[in-house]
This record gives sequence, structure tokens and C-alpha cells, in this order.
Amino acid sequence: MVGVSETKMGRDEDGETNMAAWLLGIRNLQIQPYLLPPLGPHDVEVRIKALGICGSDVHYFKNMRNANFVIKKPMILGHECAGIVEQLGSQVKSLEVGDRVALEPGSSCQICNRCKKGRYNICPEMKFFGSAPTNGALANKVVHPENLCFKLPDNVSLEEGAMCEPLSVGIHACRRAEVGPETNVLIVGAGPIGLVTLLAARAFGAPRIVIVDVDDCRLSIAKKLGADESVQVSTNIQDVGEEVVKIQNVMASSIDVSFDCVGFRKSLTTALSATEAGGKVGLIGLAQGDLTIPLSSAAVREIDVVGIFRYRNTWPLCIEFLSTGKIDVKPLITHRFDFTQKGIEDAFETSAGGGNAIKVMFNV
Repeated sequence: MVGVSETKMGRDEDGETNMAAWLLGIRNLQIQPYLLPPLGPHDVEVRIKALGICGSDVHYFKNMRNANFVIKKPMILGHECAGIVEQLGSQVKSLEVGDRVALEPGSSCQICNRCKKGRYNICPEMKFFGSAPTNGALANKVVHPENLCFKLPDNVSLEEGAMCEPLSVGIHACRRAEVGPETNVLIVGAGPIGLVTLLAARAFGAPRIVIVDVDDCRLSIAKKLGADESVQVSTNIQDVGEEVVKIQNVMASSIDVSFDCVGFRKSLTTALSATEAGGKVGLIGLAQGDLTIPLSSAAVREIDVVGIFRYRNTWPLCIEFLSTGKIDVKPLITHRFDFTQKGIEDAFETSAGGGNAIKVMFNV
């Protein structure tokens, strides 16, 4: 078994050993010491208190890879997180020790053309918690830039703060597709990202939202979260034509924006086929690497296909939506585990098993 060097015990000034969940191989997570990087002048040290498991974490856990990101050495997982500031860099001005913060997990270079244009989420030098080869945040403590730590108001819990990360995907998607009070929305896929996209679309004012999935249990959850209608579909691409008619009938109006939150050939074909001429399709899910889809028929109807990758500048709006009650993410947290060896093993197996597990959360 590959281990973490015992010479890097990760002890802080108080003699406490910082521990983290290291992925050492397929389905092999071990809690071992983690030596934090030095605290820079604009960094803060944060004690992690809440962390959710993402689908990408599960892919790493099951396969040691997620899309084109491959784990080649032991790595710490986790990026949906919130905690309490314990130490400040010498130049930190906006935060104080004891502040409760939600962490935006990606640090961009800030100097490339994409960053300069404000599109830092597609920075080629992005270092993202728990995305190979960058260590993640499933640890007692992490060091993170001050400007990526957002103070939480008293009425927003640390668990809700951790949920800002997946919610940011839905918010960024709605911004990219220009969802508003005159936009009827179709969501393909009722997994965690489909559900946060549903919540975001409603908060952006979408008057009617229909969600589709193969799993009736997930659809019932979506209805409880505010979907106007739901449609259960098959995995057979031959059924797309018939299902699109049913989806359009259920919407009972134009489908102005569709979000594919899955990323398979069938899900994207469904979204493209169901959307009204002149509408938009947001591609969020990335389950399948290469897709064969009916782009010609979409082109003659002037369907805009909008790529959506992570998010940018979303945490303030997430926190506003949560603090005002416009969005409630608490029903999405279905399972909670402690940060112990058994806890991390059970949590990841629960998340990997699907079923009724939507968001699996650690209380660190």
C-alpha cells in the first residue's frame, strides 16, 4: 500500500497533527497526516467543519480518475467545504479568527487572458481542491487564499456553506443561459446537480420547470423541491421522439432553456430535441467523453448550445439566496458521517451506491 511519508507529520504550532483522508488506490481511503503548505501573507488557515461528497469525488474513489484527470499518487479528496478561520496571513484584512466561512475551491493564475477577461473558471492553470493533482479539503485544516473564503451570516449554517459549491454550478448555469421570469426550463437529470439547478432556476424566476430522469425516486424528490412537473424516461435512445412529445405536452408551453445535467448521448439529444427554436441548451453533465448528437437539426432551429464548467463569482449570490430563504438546500443533505476511518469508508460507499443518497455530508 502506498503511504504518506511519516516524516511529514503535519504538526502545527500547538503540536496537533493535521489529518486528512488520502485516496491511496481504488476504494482505498486512509486517514493519515497532512502537512499544510506555509501560510502566505494573503492566506488563512481554516478548520474544516462541513464537507460534502461530489460526483467527481466518487469517480476518483471508484476509478482513480475523473474524465481526463488521473490520480498518479496519493491525493486528498473533497472540495465542497466550509469551516472556521483559525489563523491569518500577515496581510489579511477582510477576515478574523473565528469567522465562519464557505470556501470557493479553485485558485486561478489571475494573469492569463481568460482570468483577465473574468472567466477564471476556465483558467488553464487552475488549482482546484481534490482535482488531480491538487490535494482537497477532507482534512482537519486547510490553507486557502483570503479572497476565496466567504464569511457566512449567522443564519446560514456551515453545512449550508458547504452546499454553496454545488449550488454555484446551478447558479452559473442559469446565468450562462440567461434564465429569468419569462424562461420555461427543462432539466434533464434529477441527481444532485439537476436538483440544485432546479433550485437556482426557481430563484432566478423561471415560471415553469419540468424535470426528467430514469429514477422515479429522484423525480419525487424534485417535485418536493418545487418542480412543476416530472417525466420518467428510459435509457433507450429509440424512445427520445416519443418522450420529447410527452415532455413538451407536460410543459404545456415553449421550452426556452434546457439543461442536460447528465451528459450522455440520450440526455443531450432529449434536451436539444425538446427545446423551442431559438432557445438555449446548457451542457452541465459530462458523463460521456464523446457524444454523437443531432447538431444539424439543432442548428436549423438556431438552438444555442452553452458549455457550463464549474462557476465564477457565485458565492456572494449563493449566500444571499441562502440567508434570505430564497433557496433551501437543507433537504438535499440526506446522509451525515463523522470524520473517522469507518466514517469515510461508509460515506463514500453510500454516495457511490446512489439510491436515496443525494448529498452525503461530513461533520469534521
